[in-house]
Amino acid sequence: MTRTIKVASVQMDVTPAPVQERLTRAERLANEAAQAGAQFIAFPEVFNTGYVYSPENYALAEPLDGPTFTWMRQAAARLGVYLAGTILLRDQTDIYNALLLVAPDGRFWRYNKNYPWGWERAYFRDDYQTVVAHTELGDIGLLICWDLGHADLWNQYAGRVDLMLICSSPPNITQPIYHLPNGGTLEAKDMGPVFVSMKDTGTQVFVQMLAEQTAWLGVPTVYTSHCGQFRSTVPNASQSLALMVPTAPKLAKFVSIASQMELTCDMISGGKILSADGQVRSEQSLEAGESYLLGEITLAETHPQPQGPQPKERGGLASHLISDVALPAITIPTYRDGVRKAWGAHMAPIDSSTRRWLPALGIGAAAILGLGYLLGKNSRKR
Repeated sequence: MTRTIKVASVQMDVTPAPVQERLTRAERLANEAAQAGAQFIAFPEVFNTGYVYSPENYALAEPLDGPTFTWMRQAAARLGVYLAGTILLRDQTDIYNALLLVAPDGRFWRYNKNYPWGWERAYFRDDYQTVVAHTELGDIGLLICWDLGHADLWNQYAGRVDLMLICSSPPNITQPIYHLPNGGTLEAKDMGPVFVSMKDTGTQVFVQMLAEQTAWLGVPTVYTSHCGQFRSTVPNASQSLALMVPTAPKLAKFVSIASQMELTCDMISGGKILSADGQVRSEQSLEAGESYLLGEITLAETHPQPQGPQPKERGGLASHLISDVALPAITIPTYRDGVRKAWGAHMAPIDSSTRRWLPALGIGAAAILGLGYLLGKNSRKR
């Protein structure tokens, strides 16, 4: 036997705006989705603030009794729906990117992003756990954005869930325009062979890998995202650019002026609903703007068991080295300094998981250098 539920994937504009303004917009979309019959409504990553790399993020981190979670619980109860989205959550001595799933009766589940993507580590810390939300609708596995690029997390949900929820906000960082303070610009082709090799990472991870891992688990997936154009300053821009210098020496002349460098790019894809075989049943176009996608999904009576070996990760070695090792390592001091200035000297204590990034930076930088040399050598042969 199977059962069906109606779900809504909500798409919001990525551009930051005051929390109360964004919550007002979120409420309008939630009301419309609930009136259309949605039982489960999911918002994008950091839906209450918008997505940007900015020192303002520290002050925007809320406790559980802050305005966003308070609104989520009230809206879920009033509409009689399950409501989900991520916020920057201030919890004791650290800030996390937390996915909060709220039931109509006030119960809630929390999942912290395991793998901050690159520069995100400047604003919140990592974590090491997965969460299955045991709801009346079914057992729901939770992931946030770049987490979906890690097969180990998908594997932890195998045979344990009826449905996957992924709240996301992925800018297409590998196809950027970097705006320098002197008026010049840099594009992907200017960043050297390592960066050029990553140009299809967004599609590989957020399209292909999403479909492959969904099909392997054998359960439907609800995926949310932001729309609009992403624009942001680049945290630790000089150090980040310096990482590319060994494989793109011409970038060296820009390192000293890169501290105020800005980045613009498109978002990778809109929200979508995938069936248990990994097929996209419905999808929002980015051009649709702020809207919701309503779909009916079928859940199995018992937890499906994966068939065959798990598909391999997508994205490539270079992408994971830069995203998971090199950039997070150089942004940890930025996180510690920023969160302490915003919330006090007791914040962001050094622990074993932080110390491990120091040698990892050296290893990651060496690996990137070696990979860049090989890619450059191969391109010269061609």
